[in-house]
Amino acid sequence: MAAKPARRLLRTLQALPKVDLHRHLEGSLRLSTLAEVARAHGLDLPSYDVEALRPYVQMTKDEEPDFHTFLRKFNLLRRFYSTREAIERVASEAVADAAQDNVRYLELRFSPIALADRQGFPMADVTEWVLGAARAAAEAHGIQVRFITTITRDTPLEVAQEVVHLAARYQREGVVGVDLAGDEVNYPRPPLERTFRWAKEQGLHITVHAGEATGPASIREALVHLGADRIGHGVRAVEDPAVLEMLRERQVPLEMCPTSNLHTGVVKAIGTHPSRLYYQMGILVTLNTDDPSISNVTLTDEYLVAVQGIGFTLRELKDLILNAARAAFLPPEEKERLWQTLSGELAGFPA
Repeated sequence: MAAKPARRLLRTLQALPKVDLHRHLEGSLRLSTLAEVARAHGLDLPSYDVEALRPYVQMTKDEEPDFHTFLRKFNLLRRFYSTREAIERVASEAVADAAQDNVRYLELRFSPIALADRQGFPMADVTEWVLGAARAAAEAHGIQVRFITTITRDTPLEVAQEVVHLAARYQREGVVGVDLAGDEVNYPRPPLERTFRWAKEQGLHITVHAGEATGPASIREALVHLGADRIGHGVRAVEDPAVLEMLRERQVPLEMCPTSNLHTGVVKAIGTHPSRLYYQMGILVTLNTDDPSISNVTLTDEYLVAVQGIGFTLRELKDLILNAARAAFLPPEEKERLWQTLSGELAGFPA
């Protein structure tokens, strides 16, 4: 693509009003903040230099894409939740960075377990710190933010139940759902059916990472047994026509994160990413960042990948943004208001 049209495309994508439904707080730390927090609190790190830290917390070009390599990046990142101030700063900056990228609606997911574990903080305390700092940043930057609490598949049942009860307790403060994430390979079926059923009875939504490291059976499991309202990733649904039809017929939104899928090795080349195929089949596809700091991306970057790497047109990209508004974990009237606002703004962009 010639330089001028490429710059014009990038400016257009940056200006688009955006929705991010799948962004992990723990994967949204600024590298500069990592170094500052490490120096301030004397954390034992391989280096305090940002560039020297990069390969420990970010996927680099010379690194072989791999699901478990990607997950290991969190090992060092989790050492930075050493104080209340650090947790609040990370939450505030995650929201500010999203707003800077013209994200209008953000669902920020976080793990109370991971944030609390490092220093033995009560999970209720770290939840309040995240919610308070993020809500203040949202008001300051003019962005709408809701929250999802994350449980990993290896979490003991009683701890998982505690997180779900915590989510229900903080619904009035903006918690709208519960997320199941982590190692699909070694923990294919956590015993969470009754717990997630209870969560939905309390008015919470469920999203499940599935069809990423393992095949389409994990998507069926998430829909049939865990009551998932949305699927995180779902890349490998393409391997089973029956699962694809289930997603299409039930209009289950997919939270797709193309660059992350490349980094985890789920797709071998960005041109083979199935998101446009799903879109053409009538499945509700959305585009999201997953872990901006680990993948070194913004949502604008993901939109650029979608156009230049996957083949979406700008008109189709606008459809994906409106899909995300439809898929938001909001009450019907708020969801309709978000959709109408975005639809009006998007009408002003070229097709």
